[in-house]
Amino acid sequence: MHRFVPRLTLAALAFAVLPVAAQDEVRTVSNGGVHVQGWRGQVDPSEAARGHTIENARFAAEAGGFKVTTGPASVFWNTAERASGNYVVKATFTEPEYMNVNDHPHPYGIVIGGSDLGTENARYLYCAAYGNGTYIMRGFGPAPFQLNGRRGEANAAINKAAGKGQPVTQEIAVSVHGDQVSCSINGTQVGSWPKSEVVGEGKLLSTDGFYGVRFAHNTDGIVKGLTLQKH
Repeated sequence: MHRFVPRLTLAALAFAVLPVAAQDEVRTVSNGGVHVQGWRGQVDPSEAARGHTIENARFAAEAGGFKVTTGPASVFWNTAERASGNYVVKATFTEPEYMNVNDHPHPYGIVIGGSDLGTENARYLYCAAYGNGTYIMRGFGPAPFQLNGRRGEANAAINKAAGKGQPVTQEIAVSVHGDQVSCSINGTQVGSWPKSEVVGEGKLLSTDGFYGVRFAHNTDGIVKGLTLQKH
């Protein structure tokens, strides 16, 4: 009796022997923590699970704005500032030296809809740009959720760094108007979603809430002009 053994394609065999990509080692920033009065910070749940705290990142005032240095991926917000109803939150982000401590781009951007920040129940939504011309729209609820895919997407409006170590700047804005939540980068709307995809079970409690900024791990940036505008 012959036993049938399925044949693997070359592609499948190649995949089977590929090593699992190592997760980036997260650096520890010197003199870390939040150094601006009224502001707080929190690392991503996955970073906290690896033993990181906000003391391994740094948020400080600089040149009329803020200098952010991570460390673990982190969100920062002002405990006295909340947005509600129809609004726009925007800021200008500069990465002085693109990928200065990475071999691939990392994102940074605007946070809205923050609730229970600083706790294990934290929820928020963010739109973040990369210096290679792509962006992501994602959120944290009981678990992370994605609005434009795991790898995000490219848009011609998003600036690209000339090369590693070169500066790149993005103006990022997240708006809530009626039933829509939108992200604009450098004056162009790059994505818009109905609130039903943002608020609900496993997602935000509301688009009302704290706002601020988020930086991925091992990223250095300057934030200027963080403002809230009511519609």
